[in-house]
Amino acid sequence: MDDSKIISDPVFGFIKIPHGLLLDIVRHPLIQRLTRIKQLGLASVVYPGAQHTRFQHSLGAFHLMSEAITSLGQKGIFIFDSEAEAVEAAILMHDIGHGPFSHVLENTLIHDISHEEISLMMMEQINRDMNGSLNLAINIFKDKYPKRFLHQLISSQLDMDRLDYLRRDSFFTGVNEGNIGSARIIKMLNVIDDQLVVEAKGIYSIENYLTSRRLMYWQVYLHKTAVACEKVLINTLKRAKQLVREGHALFASPALLYFLENEVDARIFEEDDRALAYYVQLDDNDIWSALKVWATSDDKILSILSTDIIDRRLFKVEIHEESIQQEQLETLREKLSTQFGISYNDTQYLLSVDMIRKDMYDVNDDHISILYKDGTIKDIAEASEILNVSLLSKKIVKYYLCYQRF
Repeated sequence: MDDSKIISDPVFGFIKIPHGLLLDIVRHPLIQRLTRIKQLGLASVVYPGAQHTRFQHSLGAFHLMSEAITSLGQKGIFIFDSEAEAVEAAILMHDIGHGPFSHVLENTLIHDISHEEISLMMMEQINRDMNGSLNLAINIFKDKYPKRFLHQLISSQLDMDRLDYLRRDSFFTGVNEGNIGSARIIKMLNVIDDQLVVEAKGIYSIENYLTSRRLMYWQVYLHKTAVACEKVLINTLKRAKQLVREGHALFASPALLYFLENEVDARIFEEDDRALAYYVQLDDNDIWSALKVWATSDDKILSILSTDIIDRRLFKVEIHEESIQQEQLETLREKLSTQFGISYNDTQYLLSVDMIRKDMYDVNDDHISILYKDGTIKDIAEASEILNVSLLSKKIVKYYLCYQRF
């Protein structure tokens, strides 16, 4: 009898999860929480099909990791069964610390602590629940295990996380440019001197992968309408926090209310057990249920912003090549003050200014190394015929001005 669980996946077909540790992780409440958190947050305002969850992404990344371990084993890279299970466990849990609308949350409800740090806290909690069976997985995740290539499979510029989310997000948004050849890239992986490399036959797949990643960022993740929606939600939560601090009674779940009432940072997570306990209760539903009630709030600004999101009346977006001038902002704030009958100071909630910077490849991060038949190794920036260093590492900068429509 095949001792495994089969899960049907629209991107990769059937994903096989062995009974035992890995299936126990999938069934754990902290992983099941990811079924209630969308992978792309507010991108569905642009791409209605983007309804997939972080749980689906975690399963997909696990599947690719299993494929990568098998492929490397066939090439003579010795990986113990315990190491294979541990690295698969680590990739299953790699996104566990994400909250609802993750990057919005990191800008408003929590400060000075990343979702990666929270992921580690949750992994350690699952490890305690499983009597220490995840010690090896956690060491690999923290890059404290001698076989460093195992960590690179989880977190690098060519990891299983990125290979899955580009394929998956492309599939659910319908943006075909992100549909990378993940299967071929995995078949081309090898290990030299404990470093992950790509065989030279796979160089065109890597070029396509880097180009696809750039297109997906500007077409999906940083799409101006999705950015505008995020800014509305950020300002909504900031306004709600301000009102709660002033003593106003606002509807919110106990978990959301904790983060509205308190300034939660890394120190609070260490000192107050309630911080993590309430954090794991948060999901998309807490935010949406609050927004629906806040839309009828007596506070004009909170009502406007909440209604904007519920009814998809999003901020107008202007993209500039240079930073926004202070005079332009002051003029805009005066117009908003007059139009909506609010104080000049309160207009800060009806606009947002931001700079977004993104490159295709970070030459200072873990390199994507190309292995040639003669044993020489070159960085992709040097090896590629069409993508040179300056093009790969060029940072594209855009200045966004988002404001409430008149």
